[in-house]
Amino acid sequence: MNAPAAQGIPTVLVVEDEESFIEALKVGLKREGFRVEVARDGLQALDMFDIVKPDVVLLDVMLPKMSGIDVCRQLRKKSTTPIIMVTAKGAEIDTVVGLEVGADDYVTKPYRLRELTARMRAVMRRVPTATRGGEISGSSIEVGDVAIDPDEHDVTIRGESHKLPLKEFELLHLLLANAGRVLPRETLIDRVWGIDYVGDTKTLDVHIKRLRSKIEDDPAVPTRIITIRGLGYKYDKPRNA
Repeated sequence: MNAPAAQGIPTVLVVEDEESFIEALKVGLKREGFRVEVARDGLQALDMFDIVKPDVVLLDVMLPKMSGIDVCRQLRKKSTTPIIMVTAKGAEIDTVVGLEVGADDYVTKPYRLRELTARMRAVMRRVPTATRGGEISGSSIEVGDVAIDPDEHDVTIRGESHKLPLKEFELLHLLLANAGRVLPRETLIDRVWGIDYVGDTKTLDVHIKRLRSKIEDDPAVPTRIITIRGLGYKYDKPRNA
């Protein structure tokens, strides 16, 4: 494994088992200014993620030992690091499932390097640096006048400190970490309640309602936690933030 990356050089964890793609990606991505680490199966990807702490993950769906979908699920339990799924041409179901379990974007083989790197840089811009490559705990986030500190389990709203119940806290952290992005209902439930959750999905709506009552100026007319009909929710960044 390579030595730790120099400061300012983004690291990509390429999870791929086809050697022809691996070699082309190593050459092309290094030329584009990325440090490249490679995992050749799903289990190795999970182990390397904790060691490498990448800035972005390029994750193939079809992998030995553990599928890319399952790898994505596992990573999303502990990290908001951007993940781009790589799917076979025409594999629409893989694309949909990948996004539902928490992938940020997808590309279809065969892809152009220029398009791939553009997508990688785009998803990296969406995530605060402090949330990449590590666990969700310990990543402080501030959006407008709402700040969250996982180490202290503390939320500051308009200058006042609040202690939220665990699930409300985790839900708010996830929304803030992805401010400006629509998060599907299934993604929110999977990441906060776990992929094995089989309870009523109205639980999510109840927690959203509780959060709105604490952070919105007028909970009846929310301007921060926005409902995206038919999809999920989005934390809207204040215009003056």
